[in-house]
Parts: sequence; structure tokens; C-alpha cells
Amino acid sequence: MSARPSGSGSRGSFTISAARREAFAILLEVERGSGHSDDLMRGARVSALSLPDRHLCTALVMGTLRWQIRLDALIRPLLAKPNARLDPEVQIALRLGALQLLFLDRIPAHAAIGESVALAKAAGHTFAAGMVNAVLRRLAGQPKPEAAPEYGLTPAAIAEASAHPLWMVERWVADYGFETACRICSHGQEQPQLALRLNFAELEAELVAGGIQLEPGSLLASARQVVAGDVTATEAFRDGRVRIMDEGSQVIAELAGCGERILDCCAAPGGKTLVLAERNPEAEITACEVNPARLDALRQRIADTHDAKLQAQLQFVEADAAKLAPEPVYDLVLADVPCSGTGTLGRNPEIRHRLRFEDLSRQAERQRAILGAALRILKPGGRALYSTCSLEPEENAEVVEAVLGDLTGFRRVSLAGRVRELLSQGRLTGAGVETLLAGIAADGSLTLIPGRSHDGFFAAVLERSGGRV
Repeated sequence: MSARPSGSGSRGSFTISAARREAFAILLEVERGSGHSDDLMRGARVSALSLPDRHLCTALVMGTLRWQIRLDALIRPLLAKPNARLDPEVQIALRLGALQLLFLDRIPAHAAIGESVALAKAAGHTFAAGMVNAVLRRLAGQPKPEAAPEYGLTPAAIAEASAHPLWMVERWVADYGFETACRICSHGQEQPQLALRLNFAELEAELVAGGIQLEPGSLLASARQVVAGDVTATEAFRDGRVRIMDEGSQVIAELAGCGERILDCCAAPGGKTLVLAERNPEAEITACEVNPARLDALRQRIADTHDAKLQAQLQFVEADAAKLAPEPVYDLVLADVPCSGTGTLGRNPEIRHRLRFEDLSRQAERQRAILGAALRILKPGGRALYSTCSLEPEENAEVVEAVLGDLTGFRRVSLAGRVRELLSQGRLTGAGVETLLAGIAADGSLTLIPGRSHDGFFAAVLERSGGRV
């Protein structure tokens, strides 16, 4: 069965808009675990849509994933058998229709219901189409949820209002407090601002002349937030002179600092590698990646820059960062490790549906192995920056604590000094330095809570002085 339903079929004539057809296909892939929404939304078929259809497709995919828990809670009581298992195609058709009826403005009810029924039919579920029609018509008669719901006074109330798993909310309330937990959940329900990295003033002028409306970044002087316009259609984007990159990711690479021999030990997709190269133009940089397809994509990304100096500066190694030979040859290592991604729920909302509590200990085991390997390849005096886009202590402070307990000859270095250094170099905004300094803990590590213009992340710097490893 095709993941993308056609616009007509032998069981009757019907029309499905391009935006809804692609949204249905992407959600089905996400539901089956065969793709991530962020990657799928950048695919060729979505890129081929008209700009209005692309915007609608994005709103449908991301909105459905963000509100899925709430949508299912509204749909289930209206089923003849509320606990019955629905086929994925039927479930997605119901969610798409419910989202449009209850959470999106300016979409006529007949369009939301009619095309959801057509999607179910086109996916081969003709007999379920009547049920989809009946459930959505009943939903259409219900009042819309509040646009900005009150989160209530308990983790359960926050979880229900913000469509987050209760276990996640309970942890955030315990770790960060009620107010911050509400901020995290609010971020998870919003479309993050698209951020760019601009290294030259003339690039901004070129983009503005091309109809791109920009605002200054909230953290970095070199960052811009896209207010309006299609950056991907510009020549500057196509030839790699401007890059889409979350401000949080840019900050991580800026915090890493300088060195003569640098290793980016989990390098793909390469955004941080490029920042390291910009800030260390004379350094020898090795980009390490365990996944051969992702490493090939990174190689191609560098080749597409047509920058001979950059290509000569970078080396590519296919290797598991947790199993690097313990030879102390690097003076700077960036260990931006794979993680749960709970700091990126606005950008990757399906994480809340896939992640389980027990996954955190599995992630932490690999993270400890990568950080330990990163420290063992440092020269005396060399530094490693360990980072995640997670908000979970098991993946952050507890990983650093465990590795330092296993190894001797390493010390923590507060990130406050590096933040002030970046400020003195004109790389941070005034608001940015305040935000970053406020996030630095007593042990010198940094936790950034997700915001409108950036994801959440954790970072810590460790320095090698010598001793047994």
C-alpha cells in the first residue's frame, strides 16, 4: 500500500489537497518509526509544494504531533469501542481532521472532514471512512480548546493541557520547578523561530533584498531569526553561504573554543563542524561519524561549499566515538553526543511519543563511553566540551560525574569564563550573555532551557592535567 494516497480511486471520486496528502504520508512514516518529522519535512516532495501548501503541510504535521496526546483523548470517547486498536492510516486521518477542526483557524469544517474521509478511503480503509466521518462531525460540534490554556497547579494538569507525557512533566517539575516546567511545555507546543548563521553583513543585505525579513538573534551576534520569506529559495542558501542552524547549536560550537588539533567526535550533520572551522581557520579538524551514510552526507555538504581551504582543513573518519584509540593527540574535542533530545520538543515533537523512561539509562551508558573516550585522546592541557540537547540529569550532570569518578587527571572548567570571552569578542548579544550566565551551575556546567529562538541544551568543559586514564 502506498504511503501517499492518490487524489482519486476506483471506489469513488474525491480530491485530496497536496498539503494534506504529504502531511498524511509524513505522519504515517513517523508513526511507523521509519522517519523523523524534521528530516521528512525537508524532503524533495515537500520542497516541491507551493509555499502556501508547504506552510499548511508543516502546520498539519507539526500540529498533529504536538497535540497528538490531546487529540487521541478527544477522539477515543467518540468511538463505538474506545479501547479498540485502530489501523495507523485511520488513526492519522482522524488526528488530522481533529487538529483542523479544533486547533487550526480558517479551515472550513467541510474541508477538514471531507479530506480526512478521503484520506482514509485512499489508504484502502473504505469501511472505516464512515466512522471517520461520524467522529469528526461530532467533534466539529464541540467547542474549540482555549488557544492559551491554563496549565493548572499539578503535573497532571500541565501534562493534559500541553499534550505532554505525565512522566516527563513530573520530572521537569521536580528538577526545574513548576514555572520552568510550564515554560518547557509551552516551548514544546510552539513552532520554533527559524534561525540562520550569517558571517558577513553583506549576506543579510542580500537576503533582505530578496524578500527575507530578518530579526537579530537572541543569543548570538551572527545569528538572525527569519520572520518572513523562504530562505531555502535564495541563492545564498543554495550555495551554502547562509545556513539554517538553531541558535542553541551555534552556541555549543562557539563555547567549544580553540585548538590546533580538533576532533568533532559525533560530527554529522556538520553544522558545528563548520562553526569550529570558522573559528579555528588554521586548525586541523577531524570529523568523526559512526554512520557511513551520515558521514557521506557530511562530506558532500563540505564539498558543496566549493571552499578549497575548508576541504583541505577537514579530515573525515568513519568510527565509533566510544571506541577511539586512547592516543592523546587532540587539544580540543567536541563531544556533542546522541541523546534523548528533550530540549528540542518544539522542533521534534514526536520524541514525546517515542521516548520511554528506561531509554535514559541506555542513552547514558553510551554517552559515558563517548565522553570517556574523548577525554583519553586529549593532550595535557587539552579540553573537551561535552554537550547534549537533553534536559535530563541522567544524560547531563550524572554522565560527567560518572566519568570523572572513573578517570583521574581531569578537572571541570566553568563555562562562565568562556561566555565572558565570547562577549568581549562581540559574538554574544547583551541578552545572550545574561541568559547564558544565568544558566551556569555551581559546578561550571551550563543548562539552557528551551526558548522561542533556541532549543534547550547542556554543556560542560573538562580539562586534562595528567594522571591515570
